[in-house]
Amino acid sequence: MGALGQIGSELTPKLRSIYGEDNVIASDIRTPNYSRTNEGRFEIHDCMDIKKTASIVKKHKIGLIYNLPAILSATAEKYPQRAFEINLLGLYNTLEVAREYKCAVFNPSTIGVFGDTTPKKNTPQDTIMRPSTMYGVTKVSGELLGDYYYSRYNVDVRGVRFPGIISSDTLPGGGTTDYAVEIFYKALKKKKYTSYLKAGTYLDMMYMPDAIKATINLMEIESAHLKHRNAFNVASMCFDVEELAAEIRKHIPEFILSYKIDPVRQKIADSWPDGLDDSEARDQWNWEPSYNLESMTADMLSKLKSKLWH
Repeated sequence: MGALGQIGSELTPKLRSIYGEDNVIASDIRTPNYSRTNEGRFEIHDCMDIKKTASIVKKHKIGLIYNLPAILSATAEKYPQRAFEINLLGLYNTLEVAREYKCAVFNPSTIGVFGDTTPKKNTPQDTIMRPSTMYGVTKVSGELLGDYYYSRYNVDVRGVRFPGIISSDTLPGGGTTDYAVEIFYKALKKKKYTSYLKAGTYLDMMYMPDAIKATINLMEIESAHLKHRNAFNVASMCFDVEELAAEIRKHIPEFILSYKIDPVRQKIADSWPDGLDDSEARDQWNWEPSYNLESMTADMLSKLKSKLWH
């Protein structure tokens, strides 16, 4: 169960294909437009309503909650109070219900937990986390809350620190890494793109199929295998906008890249790592991505062409 955000809209049908349609209850604050989600069981739900959370869990006998409501990095800087409520107080509500009804919880974190004092390259699993954004503050706090509920109440809370997620099905949602999705639409429609981040701004990215894979694999592993829980570094590819544009030009040679820097998102990106060390995820639950920059780009362009012109 979880709000149908960037990951949720694609996680839901995958979970239903594995566990059966009747065993996965999707929820969101409003009825979504995602047709694949509407095909199964669905509840209108605001994560701030703890009584409704409890009633849904009790009604459907839910044993695992995917806690996905979030206001992402750039949007959170515009609306920090709302981001605090959704990202942190919403999680607290979920953990309280999980404690009462003995549910496991998947709580995604982010590379946004890191800050200027974090090692930029090969960022360790356990390191300094002093973020300068409300998004990062709420996610660090969420990791700590998850650890507390596990150690204090034995609630099985797990999570990963997602990098930027690239998806052919889900539009950008107000994140600093959104350019890595927007650029594909612009390349196909206009043959040009104006980047809001500078060349040389390296960030970890992940293709949506790998994000779904990481989520499911982590929640399926036996608890005894896990030393860490909230949250694992996971990595797939790391590039800047120039490298992504060069890969796109292999398919669209006339593609043109220009720049108009957004100082807010550039400052956020500059505070994040260039690349994560995800060896703990690989060792503890056999994490391994399936896509790199080359295969992701080819697949994205193929899927978007089909979507845009058919």
